[in-house]
Amino acid sequence: MKLSVLTVPLQAISAREAFEYLSGLGVEQVELGTGGYTNENHLKPSVYLNDDKKLEEFKALLKKNKLEISALSCHGNPVHPNKEMAEIYHNVFVDTCRLAQKLGVETVVTFSGCPGDCEESKYPNWVTCAWPDDYGKILDWQWNQVLIPYWKKAAAIAQSYGVKKIAFEMHPGFCVYNPYTLLRLREAVGDIIGANFDPSHLIWQGIDPVAALRELKGAVYHFHAKDTRIDAYNTAVNGVLDTRSFANMNDRGWVFRTIGYGSDEKLWRDIISTLSMIGYDGAVSIEHEDGLMSPREGLEKAIAFLKEIIIREKPSSMWWS
Repeated sequence: MKLSVLTVPLQAISAREAFEYLSGLGVEQVELGTGGYTNENHLKPSVYLNDDKKLEEFKALLKKNKLEISALSCHGNPVHPNKEMAEIYHNVFVDTCRLAQKLGVETVVTFSGCPGDCEESKYPNWVTCAWPDDYGKILDWQWNQVLIPYWKKAAAIAQSYGVKKIAFEMHPGFCVYNPYTLLRLREAVGDIIGANFDPSHLIWQGIDPVAALRELKGAVYHFHAKDTRIDAYNTAVNGVLDTRSFANMNDRGWVFRTIGYGSDEKLWRDIISTLSMIGYDGAVSIEHEDGLMSPREGLEKAIAFLKEIIIREKPSSMWWS
């Protein structure tokens, strides 16, 4: 496994400054945003797809700082019921795949997206209940008429540009939000579909990340190191479905935290060990979204924490048996 950082929290500084800073902290890879919901300040497709000289300079900058790219990230909603918005997100996905080919990157991280409830919808409709029966009809339409057909076409586009792994972040609000929905779409589209496994979005749903990793053996294509703190009192009162602002950290049922400030160290050691047991040997990419820490402090604490627990070498043999 290699230590990576999603560079979005450092968007206020240049790619050169960000790479030098992260390299100095011992980071080995970077995950780069290319648009959609993910800031593109460090790698704008509109620039690097149209200027081979700048692209070569960018590659040289990475090499100078001994950094590799773990993935390109273009989180968006390409099945948004607003057709103009859907097209924007789709075009970002396609441009990201084109850029991945030029950079020799095989993994693109994104969301599955979420349609509305019919052709006339204006906004996405995330279904969370099996009853009343209306919800089942919505799900059937979303998956069979929109989601699966779209990703079959999008997967073919990705493959045409050499992308081997489309890693969906399992995120509430989108159709793929847990192992069951990830595997359902993977079965329908093919094994180009896998998970960008982010424990933070699973923890607040009540999912055990270790059990989820075991369920997804062979389908984990990228990993986000981000933590969540569950507020025992607030969830006891109102549960985990919380629509209040992330800035309202005192009253929410849960909030995102830097690694080690939400869950205990044992859980993170178990997560890393389980990644190794299921055969994952890719990036452990820090995504910093902690409302109590600055980007630099949050990243530096997460990097120091993960350096102690990440597994870098495979055992040569079981010498004691």
